[in-house]
Amino acid sequence: MPPAAAEPLTPERILETTEEVLRRFGPTKATVVDVARALGVSHGSVYRHFPSKAALREAVTDRWLAKSVVRLDEIASAAGGSAPSKLEAWLEALFEAKRHKAGDDPELFATYTVLLAESSGVVDQHLNQLIDQLGRIIAEGVEAGSLSAPDVPAAARAVFDATGRFHDPQYAAEWLKPTITTEFEAVTALVIRGLRA
Repeated sequence: MPPAAAEPLTPERILETTEEVLRRFGPTKATVVDVARALGVSHGSVYRHFPSKAALREAVTDRWLAKSVVRLDEIASAAGGSAPSKLEAWLEALFEAKRHKAGDDPELFATYTVLLAESSGVVDQHLNQLIDQLGRIIAEGVEAGSLSAPDVPAAARAVFDATGRFHDPQYAAEWLKPTITTEFEAVTALVIRGLRA
């Protein structure tokens, strides 16, 4: 009986395995050879999909960041509901996504904090997506008359910056404080009050 065919080597499979390798060895010690070994292939096979270690790490970072963008985009794009309610839901979803990433898998979160510092293009793109979503919510509120912002892009950036303590990974240690939810709610309420028409 011939041996069972091996699972095909796909970019998605490589990225999943890379996450495991990063979790096990950390970002400074994990190599493409480690990823290839975990997959049972040559490192040249990995390089066929990702031309360098940097490209592989950027793809892993992009994949990780994209997971939170999908849920947030659903909130920003949802029909119905007031813009202030959408804005509150969006900020809450962003905070919860970041807290879960930090709390559910602290080893991988620490790894991604290092990767985020290296992958400025990927991070910049991610941040621009988030700010664009905020801008869409604010613009919807301005059009409906429930929010006021003479410069929507500037308002979106200001909201993002004002709430940074609740989504920027450098504040992850604070997310464990027993008062963090109350503090988040106070800042969110203040931001939304400031934008109300």
